[in-house]
Amino acid sequence: MRFHELPIPPHFDPDKLGKVWKVDYEQIARVAPMWSVEHYIQPAAKDRFKICLVAVDIQNTFCIPGFELYVGGRSGRGAIDDNKRLCEFIYHNLHVITQIVPTMDTHQAMQIFHSIFLVNDKGEHPTPFTLITEEDIIEGRWRFNTALSQSLHYSENYVQRHLQHYTGRLKKSGKYNLTIWPYHAMLGGIGHALVSAVEEAIFFHTISRFSQPDFHVKGNHPLTEHYSVLGPEITTDPDGKSLSKKSDSLFNKLKECDAVIIAGQAKSHCVAWTIADLLEDLITHPSDKDLVEKVYLLEDCTSSVVVPGVVDYTAKADSAFKRFEDAGMHVVRSTDSIETWPGIKQLATG
Repeated sequence: MRFHELPIPPHFDPDKLGKVWKVDYEQIARVAPMWSVEHYIQPAAKDRFKICLVAVDIQNTFCIPGFELYVGGRSGRGAIDDNKRLCEFIYHNLHVITQIVPTMDTHQAMQIFHSIFLVNDKGEHPTPFTLITEEDIIEGRWRFNTALSQSLHYSENYVQRHLQHYTGRLKKSGKYNLTIWPYHAMLGGIGHALVSAVEEAIFFHTISRFSQPDFHVKGNHPLTEHYSVLGPEITTDPDGKSLSKKSDSLFNKLKECDAVIIAGQAKSHCVAWTIADLLEDLITHPSDKDLVEKVYLLEDCTSSVVVPGVVDYTAKADSAFKRFEDAGMHVVRSTDSIETWPGIKQLATG
């Protein structure tokens, strides 16, 4: 297993990380095979040690300044700097990353976490970043916007019961309260697309290593949030019927990899809950517990949701990463050589 770092290809322009632009697929498709020959890069199918990179929600809506939920972190440059390091990590380690798994937060307007879904007695909708509690629903401060019933094919009574059930389950689970988010990651919109520079790096990897990325879409059910790619926040409705199931196919894929690397946005939400779900699934299956030590978290390629003067989830995210590390996962940096990561040599040669 050769863990030496490759050079960065000439086409990568770090000054374009905070911008949206068209990837020149044909040019990349011409250059990548020559790059593979020059640097002795083998097809991914020949990898004996399989590394999977999970790239969580690296979309314009979260990563480009001026878009709906730009994750600036405390520095204000969070996602931009994260994605610069992530692209460099992909290029440096192109020859050892077997497959990239991008996740795509995917929404439409009429969903439980968007303003249009709820109204108060004055007919007003909650503003972005409003937290909706079980008490708010029980006491009638917020209720379902019945104007959506026909379009969503749900009755007023059913959704109102669901709202109380949903917020109550969130409270009991210790998860975040139902949060009203700005309209974001809208299906068909430019905010839904991958960040151009990251898309370019993934496409370069695809052509260089003959490795198709495995895209996973999440978040399109109107009655539940879906931070984790492995499963929704609440899986059942007030009648016990399934809303959206956990992704066993992705979980099984990750189990089959020799090492799983996780990065993306936001550390405090979709990244944290994806890792938490993965950890829960691993530790609840005795035969899978050893796999916890095969997970590596790129701490310098993810930032937390921070809205100055409104909310700062940095401390909660850091606490979650500490819990993951205590459980046996490895918190690492993309700028360190993979061969220096804890346990990686033992895994690769074991």
